[in-house]
Amino acid sequence: MDWNRIEGNWKQFSGMIREKWGEITDDELDKMEGKREQFEGKLQEKYGMGKDAVKKTVDDWLNTLG
Repeated sequence: MDWNRIEGNWKQFSGMIREKWGEITDDELDKMEGKREQFEGKLQEKYGMGKDAVKKTVDDWLNTLG
């Protein structure tokens, strides 16, 4: 799955994101409006991951969605 589909259906996918990454709040997700860069930045902030690790984690998650 590509990020454009996530961004286009952000409200629908934000619930799945909250299940996987529970440290991110609904308000934070709303402010991101589906922007991948903002999402990855928030993962770095909340989970203390490096940029490359976050990108791989998000890519792996996208692959599980199909």
